[in-house]
Amino acid sequence: MLPAVILTANASGAALAARQGLVVMVVDVIDMSTSLEAALDEGAAAVFGASPDAARPPVPVDPAGVGRLAGERARALDTGVVVIAEPRTGTGEQRKAGIQKVLGGIAAAGARLEAVIPNLGASVYELADFRGRVVVAATGSGGVAFDAALTAGAPAVLAGTVARTRHKKGKDPALAAAARAVAAAKKMHRGIAVVAASGNSMEDLLAAGYIHRLILELF
Repeated sequence: MLPAVILTANASGAALAARQGLVVMVVDVIDMSTSLEAALDEGAAAVFGASPDAARPPVPVDPAGVGRLAGERARALDTGVVVIAEPRTGTGEQRKAGIQKVLGGIAAAGARLEAVIPNLGASVYELADFRGRVVVAATGSGGVAFDAALTAGAPAVLAGTVARTRHKKGKDPALAAAARAVAAAKKMHRGIAVVAASGNSMEDLLAAGYIHRLILELF
């Protein structure tokens, strides 16, 4: 019998899938999951999503815990942390002001914060050196869904997009996302939940549906 491969939406769907023991893939095309795909393209060692301080989803989130987890991973790898945050425009101080819990978790882990950059999708490669770094996208929608899944105990949480990056064109981003999800699920003997980060975003819903279909083909 094939493992479950489901399609859902929002932080609440991510949390429910996590409680069911599924590998969770968060799809937030504009721009969180595209930013993380670009970071992976540039050699990021690990990527996470976290909730901004002001988010109030209907399920528990723990941005300080995500920051701590990312910081611990960075220390284990002897590297630093790059944080992707909002607003896209505005100053670095404005971005830092909205993610104090994440930054506090990174500091509590004793990790080195290398940069806080805007959530610009594929073009984030121009803003920081991602090679070997741990990356946290502390954003509304996608970051909140990722955080909710982690907090609810998902065996693995990933991000995926259909948007092009500097190194991936056409179907390549979606195929890479699907392959990551399938590899994680097979390794852990789990099913997969593809989560459209916002049920109000047609981009996320369509992209999640497309990645869901590719995962079914790969399984």
